[in-house]
Amino acid sequence: MMIFEKISPENTHIAIKLALERAKEMSTDVILASSTGASAFAVLELAAKIDYKGQIVAITSVWKAGANQLSDENRKKLTDADVILVTAAHTLSGVERSISGKFGGAYPVEIMANTLKMLSEGVKVCVEIGAMALDAGAIKEPRAVVALGGTGRGCDTACVMTPGYSADIFRTRIHEILCMPY
Repeated sequence: MMIFEKISPENTHIAIKLALERAKEMSTDVILASSTGASAFAVLELAAKIDYKGQIVAITSVWKAGANQLSDENRKKLTDADVILVTAAHTLSGVERSISGKFGGAYPVEIMANTLKMLSEGVKVCVEIGAMALDAGAIKEPRAVVALGGTGRGCDTACVMTPGYSADIFRTRIHEILCMPY
């Protein structure tokens, strides 16, 4: 496992390289969080260079009512490149964050998310996007995939994992952490 000394978008290229190489070795899909499309484009670029033929699934979300994070232009470019796009509420916050924001307190899903953040923000993101991809049918069955997440912008965490559906999240299994920040 590679440990990055600091959280930085500069880790993105190395995280993507480790993820794609492992996914190619396993003959499996890559899922990643990509708010603006930048990380997804970086995955596409390196996938072409190493001849990775698996499916790429990019997960994005709506950051406020009616405001999709991914521009229409980037959405088209990614779908034209055969990237499966999933736009969904965050599995590990979604409605629960609305409840805690309105009524205060801590709720179970937020506790789960913050527990995963004890490893790294990126590990939490990997678990979350795995469930989101599975829920949306972008991954056809719970099976091992390589997930890329991060802290802020870019990717700094890569995991080999079998995601669980949001309604069965505790079936998620992290098999290997390829990289993450210290």
